[in-house]
Amino acid sequence: MNNALSASTTIQLSSGSSTDGEILTVMDVAQFLRVPKSTVYKLARVGELPASKIGKHWRFLRRDIHEWMHSRSKQG
Repeated sequence: MNNALSASTTIQLSSGSSTDGEILTVMDVAQFLRVPKSTVYKLARVGELPASKIGKHWRFLRRDIHEWMHSRSKQG
């Protein structure tokens, strides 16, 4: 378990920005995207928004949300 923790810490520290590996909650993502929490839940549930479900809680990586936003802006 400690090896996995240290490996993820190393990956987070070696990435470009210190906030890239930041883990966000549904509320954080809703505030960032300026949408209701229900929209975040729906997008995560159908797999459109990059997310991981840990138990009954959804979690998001800031880097993934930024990449998702950039990819959507390029489509339209």
